[in-house]
Amino acid sequence: MAEKETIILTRDVNIVTIPDGTVGMLRQGMEVTVHQALGDNFTVITDYGHMVRIAGSDADALGKEPQQLHTLASETSAEAVEQNCWEVMRTVYDPEIPVNIVELGLVYYCKVSPVGDNQYDVQIMMTLTAPGCGMGPVIQSDVEKGIRALPGVASVNVEVVLDPPWSRDMMSEVAKLQLGLY
Repeated sequence: MAEKETIILTRDVNIVTIPDGTVGMLRQGMEVTVHQALGDNFTVITDYGHMVRIAGSDADALGKEPQQLHTLASETSAEAVEQNCWEVMRTVYDPEIPVNIVELGLVYYCKVSPVGDNQYDVQIMMTLTAPGCGMGPVIQSDVEKGIRALPGVASVNVEVVLDPPWSRDMMSEVAKLQLGLY
């Protein structure tokens, strides 16, 4: 999102403060500026200068529509479920970085294991850009909720590991270009 947009909240809305991950609320009528609208969440700056995240499910408070993911496979084979998991993870963003967690190189592993007729357990291993990232549990929860909602997923486990530690070398070429690292 290139242009910053200032919006008056149409209702009270739950937020997560960035970068510490503290849960809070903004009141109806408060002015916010949309800093980033990627994936299914919005990063906004409050009129007090605080950076916070508003979930896509609360997009209406910003006068926006929640994002719909139209690239998912409709079948429930192991391959389709794995493909859908990767598609969901591509909609998850660190609220301070305009690149999804897959392109950032934060996802190390996605394994889909059959547990019944067209039902699968999904194991995800991922890391964070920094070990003490306050948004880590929020990002982990975004991945877990998104994958759990997919057809054919019986269970999902998202494990955050810090070894091997993340480095910029793990980013895709696309991410490096997006962040101007060339």
